[in-house]
Amino acid sequence: MINNKYIAIEGAIGVGKTTLAKTISNTMKCQTLFEDYIDNPFLKKFYDENQTNSFSTQLYFLLKRIDQSEKINRTNDMLISDFYFGKDELFAKLNLSELEFEMYNSVRKKLNFIPPLPDLIIYLQASTDILIERIKKRGLDAEKNMKKKYIESVNDLYMKHFHEYTSSPVLIINTSNVNINDQNDYQLLIEEISSDINGKKYFNPSSIK
Repeated sequence: MINNKYIAIEGAIGVGKTTLAKTISNTMKCQTLFEDYIDNPFLKKFYDENQTNSFSTQLYFLLKRIDQSEKINRTNDMLISDFYFGKDELFAKLNLSELEFEMYNSVRKKLNFIPPLPDLIIYLQASTDILIERIKKRGLDAEKNMKKKYIESVNDLYMKHFHEYTSSPVLIINTSNVNINDQNDYQLLIEEISSDINGKKYFNPSSIK
């Protein structure tokens, strides 16, 4: 039995968040909340033109997060999401100018948005080269002109953030080395997230067996 009510899966673009969320949901018969980032009408231009429309892209995500947070606030059942609400402030800092970021925060405060805190975050890691390979393999039109430098900056952003993060327990999985699609490793993962995790913990099946 998984004791965590709300689990968020996070990591850089193409790391496998949605796939894992769906798999855990099917195993545990729990509710899901998907980011559905591809619905953002500003995103393709954002990737195609080197983040020139960053403010409109981030504002869309902010307004969508407010709607998405209501599902978490309403449910008493276990729920797993393929994103972490705190990511938007990270991306805003990464992509917006100083003046735009001030305006973004002003809008956020006026909307009185407080992102839901997960009971557990599963942070998936992978090297930038592996992420690029996975992004190309899934072949989404909006992502086809994504630059390696940007993917690298996102990867670095997450590593720094979760190194310092203390608001929720974090289970870290390096998907370059751990195959969570392997049945044995996946079962060990289910057991791991069912346990009482405090602080940060690395999932390493070879050390568990």
